[in-house]
Amino acid sequence: MILTEKKGEKQNVGFIQLNRPKALNALCDQLMAELQDALDEFETDSNIGAIVITGSRRIFAAGADVKEMQNLTYQKCLLGDFLARWTRITRCKKPVIAAVNGFAFGGGCELAMMCDIIYAGNKAKFGQPEILIGTIPGLIVFCAGGTQRLPRAVGKSLAMEMILTGDSISAAEAKNCGLVSKVFPAEELVNEAVKTAEKISGLSKIAVQLAKEAVNTGYETSLSEGLHFEKRVFHSTFSTDDRKEGMTAFVEKRKPEFTDN
Repeated sequence: MILTEKKGEKQNVGFIQLNRPKALNALCDQLMAELQDALDEFETDSNIGAIVITGSRRIFAAGADVKEMQNLTYQKCLLGDFLARWTRITRCKKPVIAAVNGFAFGGGCELAMMCDIIYAGNKAKFGQPEILIGTIPGLIVFCAGGTQRLPRAVGKSLAMEMILTGDSISAAEAKNCGLVSKVFPAEELVNEAVKTAEKISGLSKIAVQLAKEAVNTGYETSLSEGLHFEKRVFHSTFSTDDRKEGMTAFVEKRKPEFTDN
């Protein structure tokens, strides 16, 4: 239910395309299992420095598979591992870029928000319409879903409006409120996401991983705790060859040659 390949001139970008067109890329358990396996493979590949996840030109993902959830009970949700695989993307040490064309609704919007960077095609739409089918956002069992991530991304008022009405927002609105970082014409979106992933992949993988960890830690803790963590991580970079090479190259006015050590 997904397609994978390596992209970039140096084949250093992991590329994952959701591929369940007849179901509008609805996120069923099998698709998420395949996504988990792909992330595992790219994360263990030392040549891969960043990962891009996308859907089709028409749709990113319509949400979780309602047919799969229809007959679930409270007990099964509470005691089982329903959608437990969704946590895998939040634990990926390498940067993940969501390239969103078309609709990203419900679980599709949550999937995009679990990525580190979101790029959108100019016709993309984002929404959490779960209220319309009698439930709430929050498809992820062990980490926060739409009711937690969306307010942090767009602010409480807009998040409340989207969640309580089920209304969606356009790519331009998503850019203005900070949900996405850039908007591109639909036909250019994937190439632009890959370009950014290539740029990240060409940097020190150690520094990139530490920077991602520092941002995520600060995002989920208080400012004082985040600053304390940042200081410790910054100090730790002085034990790496890449930090020395990067600063030496800067002084010598040349391009650094990182070795990921």
